[in-house]
Amino acid sequence: MADTVNTAVKRGLAHSERLYVPWWGWPLPMLGAILLGVEIHLGYPSIPVWIPLPIAIVVMGALLLSLGRSRVRVTSGDEPELWVGDAHLPLRFAGVVEILEKDDKRRALGRDGDPAAFVMHRGWVGPAVRVQLTDPADPTPYWLFSTRKPKRVAELLRARS
Repeated sequence: MADTVNTAVKRGLAHSERLYVPWWGWPLPMLGAILLGVEIHLGYPSIPVWIPLPIAIVVMGALLLSLGRSRVRVTSGDEPELWVGDAHLPLRFAGVVEILEKDDKRRALGRDGDPAAFVMHRGWVGPAVRVQLTDPADPTPYWLFSTRKPKRVAELLRARS
């Protein structure tokens, strides 16, 4: 982790965002975890309710936190790169950059999508950015990823490619 941070500092970070689950995405899964803990207690009354209930809540909290680990970053420096999760793309291979709003994103993920594309979709994030690749050796036609700041990301990618 420290090595990744040091690398990002050396390269210069032009944009960074974490695609965390917003507050309104937490109550329903947590309610489900509570119900699961109570259900386990009802099915096995010999187990005290204070054992399955906190375990279910902690597991659900960890799951929701892990869903928010995804990051979108654009680095600057000698070799500017786009990082989406753990994948990275040198910006010299970035071609046309498009901003997709909710309806366009839905079509791009469905009927208009290419199965060979790199996709990082987060349902709780509305807009997305699609970057066409220009590397002839790469079988991936484009990257499609969710971002809360599509205009900023698109401007950075267009300026650096």
